[in-house]
Amino acid sequence: MSEVKKVCFEELDKRHADLKVRLYYDGLTQNEFFNLMISGYVEKDENIITFIENYKEASSKQSQKKRFKSKQLTKKGRETQKQFALGDTEIENIFDMISKEHPDL
Repeated sequence: MSEVKKVCFEELDKRHADLKVRLYYDGLTQNEFFNLMISGYVEKDENIITFIENYKEASSKQSQKKRFKSKQLTKKGRETQKQFALGDTEIENIFDMISKEHPDL
């Protein structure tokens, strides 16, 4: 069972108020918003990854060489997933088959 962790950070009053207004407008809670963003980042949602890459480029967080290599590795990983048909559903199906074959595991 996973343990729940609380994540805290600091923000200016104005930006916090602006965030709360935007969340209210979109019908989201702060918890929903941050869980959504974290999931998108961890699961490599293309829109969020593009946003992060743009930030890294604008703020010089990584060298151009490292950003290029990272993009190439991500592209190669997607190609490998397609080549072996290893989407989330397929991986889940593999684990289901294993658990049926070996219920004691």
